Amino acid sequence: MKIIECPRDAIQGWKSPVATALKVEYLNTLLQVGFDTLDFGSFVSPKAIPQMADTAEVYHQLQLEGISTKLLAIIANLKGAEQAVLFEHITYLGFPFSISETFQQRNTNSSITQAFETVKAIQALCLKHDKKLVVYFSMGFGNPYSDPYSPDIVGEWAEKMALLGVEIIALSDTVGVAESPLIEQLFSHLIPLYPQIEFGAHFHASPFNWEDKIQAAYQAGCRRFDGALGGFGGCPMANDELVGNINTINLIEKFRDIYPINHQAWQKAVELSKKIFI
Repeated sequence: MKIIECPRDAIQGWKSPVATALKVEYLNTLLQVGFDTLDFGSFVSPKAIPQMADTAEVYHQLQLEGISTKLLAIIANLKGAEQAVLFEHITYLGFPFSISETFQQRNTNSSITQAFETVKAIQALCLKHDKKLVVYFSMGFGNPYSDPYSPDIVGEWAEKMALLGVEIIALSDTVGVAESPLIEQLFSHLIPLYPQIEFGAHFHASPFNWEDKIQAAYQAGCRRFDGALGGFGGCPMANDELVGNINTINLIEKFRDIYPINHQAWQKAVELSKKIFI
């Protein structure tokens, strides 16, 4: 069972600038909680995502000694990956690969075909530098653009990623449209078909339907879940202000019997989050 805490996803689109010092304090506290992985920052254009412009500066202030939690950084192109692999303690590079042609263009200014070529190059770079690539299947449960979508299309791209040696794929409910039957169908099909791949769930949901999505994925064998403290972040194209990341508070409560954490550090992180998301 793995919980991936994603403060990067919560902070990157936040309306108010988050001071580097506060960000560092928050991340260092989250590192003590006991999450498997911390999605802490991204190496992308500071013009596109100004909240992440200080990722390198933040990295150098993280207190990692004695910490088991691994670091994940998001990258959107080969240039970002070339930066990220130079940081010793970053274990994972995350790339948003979209099942929707429209969203791929909007998110990374490239076609799906071009994005797949980028994945090839980043995977080779990761292997060279002893990093692991996490491929996020954005719009993994459908899209609002009338682009072609089906579970078979998801399966075809999973096969292509498997042939590249990609070891982690996170199915992402980018605009919060996934329903339990489809979630269960995808995970129950893909997990046994590709035992060499760890399939994760990166859901966006409202406060009212998050648990159905998590339960459907868990019943289908998924054991890797992304969340963000407070449920902040998510995709602005969801056109629903209630749709955000799964609130990690809910994940910790749901899995409290099987996922032990440092509750003192967790409570401190909850209090610090109130200074950021105001």
